[in-house]
Amino acid sequence: MLDVRITKNVTALLAATLLLAGCATAEMGGGSAGGGADAGGSAAARRFQAVRTSPPELRAFLYRMPKGADLHSHLTGAAYAETYMRMAADAGLCFDVKALTLVAPTAQAPCGDAKSARPGAAAVIADSVLYPMALDALSTRDALPVSGYSLHDQFFATFGRFRAANSVPNSTGDLLAEVVDRAGRQGERHVELMVSFGTGPAAAIGKSFPWTPQAAADLAGTADRLIAAGLPALVAPARQEIDAAEARMRSVLGCGTPAARPGCAVSVRYLQQVSRTQSPGPVYATTLFNALLEAQEPRVVGLNFVAPEDNPVALDDYDLHMRMVAEAKRRQPGTNVALHAGELTLGLVPPERLRDHIRKAVEIAGAKRIGHGVDVMYEDDPQGLLRTMAGRKVAVEVNLTSNDKILGVSGKAHPLPVYRAAGVPVVLSTDDEGVSRIDLTNELQRAVEEFGFGYADLVGLARASLEHSFLPGDSLWSAPGCTPPVREDACRAVTARSEKARVQWGLEEALARFDREIAEVR
Repeated sequence: MLDVRITKNVTALLAATLLLAGCATAEMGGGSAGGGADAGGSAAARRFQAVRTSPPELRAFLYRMPKGADLHSHLTGAAYAETYMRMAADAGLCFDVKALTLVAPTAQAPCGDAKSARPGAAAVIADSVLYPMALDALSTRDALPVSGYSLHDQFFATFGRFRAANSVPNSTGDLLAEVVDRAGRQGERHVELMVSFGTGPAAAIGKSFPWTPQAAADLAGTADRLIAAGLPALVAPARQEIDAAEARMRSVLGCGTPAARPGCAVSVRYLQQVSRTQSPGPVYATTLFNALLEAQEPRVVGLNFVAPEDNPVALDDYDLHMRMVAEAKRRQPGTNVALHAGELTLGLVPPERLRDHIRKAVEIAGAKRIGHGVDVMYEDDPQGLLRTMAGRKVAVEVNLTSNDKILGVSGKAHPLPVYRAAGVPVVLSTDDEGVSRIDLTNELQRAVEEFGFGYADLVGLARASLEHSFLPGDSLWSAPGCTPPVREDACRAVTARSEKARVQWGLEEALARFDREIAEVR
């Protein structure tokens, strides 16, 4: 997806980027934050220092700043409510005013006008009262915590409310176009989007499978039976789904034409989702299928478990789920795993439920990245866990706005500085930018304003996001010549053979170009 050319003057470019970053690559995404370390360095760093106390100017600076990757983003939650309403109107869907949900019309219950209980989505958009109501229902816009219905509940309720729009023709490609283009406009180089290609039929196979204590005790034998029931045959149709979605995305974005939009330059990969609130049969079948799909489809680079971690089924089956992932990895050793773990806090669940989810995701399921990880200091032996994560280079995908809205955890209560101080790799991501009504730039700004991050910290986080992406190939920084003292031939060699290194090189070029542009503004 990303066409990166290696310039002749490799040494000069890397020297410039290392200067503006204030550091090379060591412990990318780790370390302690601070605004003073990068003051007076590059033009970009000096400009950052000048605007960091002015939120409007800081926002404009950070929006232009080149970024690495968004590694934790659910495709359906990344689209804005306005998009879902437009899709619903085009497809002739209705909006159930009482349930606050998009629904398909039926012969018995067709869409009505704006005064009916089920107006058409087009009528809703045209109505000054109903349209704001619909936008609020399909996102956390203007949502307030109230007795019996929290922001946590509102957040997760939105996915069911716009589900009908996800079923209309071309919906996945249209969502991809929106999300990828937003990434490109902000200077992101790469996105890994959580999706569900082919998981419905896989879950159906698991649902028809009788789950018994023996099935749980013998996961290897159970996997044999599920695979024999037809999981491999679902791979080809899932790949065709991806083909169709990407063709639609490229068409909408005008890729390959003079009118190509910024999203065309973004590298895109997919993490297959497993809904952890299903019964064991569908969960296991989907997990196994996702590993099979990754083994045969280069655009799929891993799997993740999704849905509320505090759901009773997700809590009760957590240990079983971790064993399922471990068995899938044993069968397909190349499977990448990024798991939602520790998206919990005291009060949301009893304290006993906060003791071990992150550790089990790392030690049993072999997760290479942890999504959220908010309750880390509630775990048994948290310092030992942090040492394990730092030693294994298990990255934490931090979603500041999401953690604030869903869990009420922000500022000094957030463990982001704890992870960095322990040397655990950290990346910033959006989670569900459409539902939360944010973008990646907003998360960088929160890191500056709430945690005192400096420009070098932000560059380090951008580099870390690509370093811990599941893009194939060696890291740009794996070649000794790509760290000071720089050797041009070594950098050429690693970018020639590695897609990951080429995308990383694109970030370095963009950072150097950004610094030159800032320097030219007087």
